Amino acid sequence: MLRTEIRRLAAGARLPSTRELTNRYRVSPVTVARAIATLVSEGLVVSRPGTGTFVADRPAARSAGQAPGRASDLSWQSVALGERVFDTEGLSPLADPPGDDGVISLASGYPHPALMPAKALATALSHAAHLPGAWDRPPAAGLAGLRGWFAAAAAAGIEPRDVLITPGGQAALSAAFRALGRPGDALLAESPTYPGALAAARLAGLRVLPVPVDEQGVVPALLADAFARSSARAFYCQPSFHNPAGTVLAASRRAEVLSVARAAGAFVVEDDACRVLSHGAPPPPPLLAGDDDGRVVYLTSLTKAASPSLRIGALIARGPVAARLSATRAIDDLFVARPLQEAALDLVTRPLWRRHLRDLGAHLRQRAHTLSSALRAGLPDLEFTTPSGGMHLWVRLPAGADDVELAASARRIGVAVMPGRPFFPAEAPAPFLRMTFSAAASDADLREGVSRLAAAAG
Repeated sequence: MLRTEIRRLAAGARLPSTRELTNRYRVSPVTVARAIATLVSEGLVVSRPGTGTFVADRPAARSAGQAPGRASDLSWQSVALGERVFDTEGLSPLADPPGDDGVISLASGYPHPALMPAKALATALSHAAHLPGAWDRPPAAGLAGLRGWFAAAAAAGIEPRDVLITPGGQAALSAAFRALGRPGDALLAESPTYPGALAAARLAGLRVLPVPVDEQGVVPALLADAFARSSARAFYCQPSFHNPAGTVLAASRRAEVLSVARAAGAFVVEDDACRVLSHGAPPPPPLLAGDDDGRVVYLTSLTKAASPSLRIGALIARGPVAARLSATRAIDDLFVARPLQEAALDLVTRPLWRRHLRDLGAHLRQRAHTLSSALRAGLPDLEFTTPSGGMHLWVRLPAGADDVELAASARRIGVAVMPGRPFFPAEAPAPFLRMTFSAAASDADLREGVSRLAAAAG
């Protein structure tokens, strides 16, 4: 029915919201999402997260033997591909660079170019390119020096042999989930959580079950209950400057989380990529620092603090799981490009790296204050807590608001924000927005972005 309706609409026409389609056809939001994914795969619609779903342009004839104006029939692919849906909801604002269309980005998952160490990166890459053997094949697990640096930066007692270099944090997540579970297995995750982790887990065929968090992070008693009610053997969490909530897992809860996982015979996947984005005081030591039995699979990345294109991350694990992770990464990529590893090592081992992190933290603190002040003045009904690290405000909307519709309306008048719904493994308990303060060009743009959001909400 929906396919027939789309064929009657003009190219560029916007489809009804998920909520409208759910009510109209009396189906679940999951069914609607799968239908939209099928229509995208057929080329009938294009999905723009945070904006909506639109009728695609009608393609021109592709061959001399095809009737003029008639599109290729690609519908057979839906049968051949089966029912599996590749869920990338919420990822586009993280991966796609902002355009030059005058839209103020409060959605991107990376800092503005002005906050990146561009000159240091250029120097490091130049040095790396001129090293003897720069283009030789590196060790599969990564350069010894880089593994040593990640080991020392993570926690006392970690050895370079425990470290596996990856092409960024997203690849580390994907490898970890596939190594720890089989299709159909349960994975516990904080709710809300990073959409990239949800996408990677679902692509691995895992069932993601939510564990609620409060202002001090995950609640150990609720985590224990979730383990007891499920067959999960892994828990994914972000203890330091959580994305999107900005919370820091309380020091008093960290040992409890490990104790709960130990009792369940489960792993903890600790995503620590935002630790270096502190606005001042550092967070408590990672869970890895208190792990004495190889329970924690730890991952981190340089991309958030340096550049989206410095695709260098690390997995840290001990025991049989380390061998499985190494095999998974070898199958995926064999190894990470040596020049990029050499450049990363050059960058992080110079004194300027620590100076850059201090400067970045100061800039992020100022931007967080600017965005918070603008929201309190222009949209006083919104609820949020200014974080002590990271790049985002997690903003609760008034009851009854539609976060997806508000994000779409805001985008149409020139400001991009992320609706909260894609951050939840299951149903969202309330409407939220994630608003990034790192990606805009200036404090003035942050204030203007809030002004446009207020117009969209009004």
